[in-house]
Amino acid sequence: MPLTLRDFGATRTGFRRFLVVWGVFATAASLVTAAEPAAKPPHVVFISGDEEYRSEESLPMLAKILDKTHGFRVSVCYALDPDGSINPDNLTNIAGLEALDDADLVVMYTRFRKLPDAQLARIVKYAESGKPMMGFRTASHAFKYDGGPHAAEMNEAWTRKIFGQKWITHHGHFGDGKELLTAVSIIPSEAKNPVLRGVSPFKTYSWLYHVEGGGDSLSGSPEKLLIGTALKSGHAKEHDRFPATNPVAWTKTYTGASGVPARVFFTTLGHPFDFKDESMRKLSLNGVFWALGLEDKIPPEGVKADLVEPYEPNNSGNGGYKKGLKPVYLKTGSKP
Repeated sequence: MPLTLRDFGATRTGFRRFLVVWGVFATAASLVTAAEPAAKPPHVVFISGDEEYRSEESLPMLAKILDKTHGFRVSVCYALDPDGSINPDNLTNIAGLEALDDADLVVMYTRFRKLPDAQLARIVKYAESGKPMMGFRTASHAFKYDGGPHAAEMNEAWTRKIFGQKWITHHGHFGDGKELLTAVSIIPSEAKNPVLRGVSPFKTYSWLYHVEGGGDSLSGSPEKLLIGTALKSGHAKEHDRFPATNPVAWTKTYTGASGVPARVFFTTLGHPFDFKDESMRKLSLNGVFWALGLEDKIPPEGVKADLVEPYEPNNSGNGGYKKGLKPVYLKTGSKP
């Protein structure tokens, strides 16, 4: 029962007593509130840096959905020139990696980077921490050092142990951005997987990557979710070595120096036009929620993946990035 003046006597003295006791309760309540601050939203850090697939456009698009629609904290790291302009052809610099110090999830979409020691160390330190990771397409060949101390580990072995595979080959470029080249279907046994909620079979502009078969296998005992079938193939005469069907999305774990198994989601899809398809966006964002251990928050129709602003990326291709594109979310908590 709430306290009233009647409990203290309807006198001036009683009223003073009421105010004193009420002040004690109010002070105690404020101390409890101060001692238990609201939990921060998850901080997702995207690392772009590929000169072929416009990750400098697709990753900020996903970041904006996580920020504007789902209330996440987001940061995006970019290949930048000294003047601060985005230049995916700059293989030796990714700005903003300090955000990894506060990251709850790192999403990589890099290709053949040759980062300086300090930048590389931040990525490796995070990967060994036991926190989750995600990768798109060329993250299977995230680095390419020309000799030196990092080549043996980072060029192939690192991506294989973290994401499940290294770069091997693909089924070929055909009408880049003008033809749908891979049919994506759900593996029947995974139909109820939370990562696939709201995801329907779809076709992509991504040419199929080869990751298993013909003597090759994925590492880390992954749970394969989606299968891709090449609609055109440069390996048509050697499908015994490079099959026309291959996994295009999977989950796995990686246990690094921390001894804590980290959740990992990877997809070999990621042509810039693929993300125009809602199923591709739902796959990506469901993957974020799953990696963070939030699969219970994924509704049956998948997480909301509507674009928050127009998404019209340049087509794939080396050198085809938008000149003068400005970074967004480069610093933790910044807004576009």
